Amino acid sequence: RSVIKPHQMKPWFDCVTRLDNSIIRDYLLLLMFTGMRRIEAMGLRWENIDFEERTLTVPNTKNAEPLDLPLSDYVYDLLKERKIRTGNNPFVFPGTGKTGHLVEPKNSIKKIAEQSGVEFMLHDLRRTFITIAESIDVPAYAIKGLVNHKTGNDVTAGYIIMTVDRLRDPMQKVTDKILELSTSEAQN
Repeated sequence: RSVIKPHQMKPWFDCVTRLDNSIIRDYLLLLMFTGMRRIEAMGLRWENIDFEERTLTVPNTKNAEPLDLPLSDYVYDLLKERKIRTGNNPFVFPGTGKTGHLVEPKNSIKKIAEQSGVEFMLHDLRRTFITIAESIDVPAYAIKGLVNHKTGNDVTAGYIIMTVDRLRDPMQKVTDKILELSTSEAQN
């Protein structure tokens, strides 16, 4: 139940952006800036990125409901650059193992933790995204839509049609807040 705290964002971000391995660097940034589940991001394919519509789709998710996310400006630029690096590889984050995609960046996580002084696990990035979204008053249903959480027995939620366009503004606001925290000497 840990998160990267506001005062830890800059050292964490600085270490991540200095990683020599662009696959792991961009993977960690994607997790932070989208709140995606680690496995869903690892297997992300280029066929599920639409640069024209500025969306990404995860067809097979933990809750069995496809996830359609808008791309914030930062994530759009990150993925455009990533596409140049990967060429014809079908995976956004290619790997050398049997799966063909990134599997587990344990050594890089350890290196970032040592250099930044910020201990973290991959799921902490999802919790951090959600916590930041809530802290800037993104509506709860929008947060659920961004991270593909089911609404359970909430009758009202069953009437809300959450579209990618409805989620664009909240996604951009969360991105802007993460960048603010990551590039300034933010305090608690």
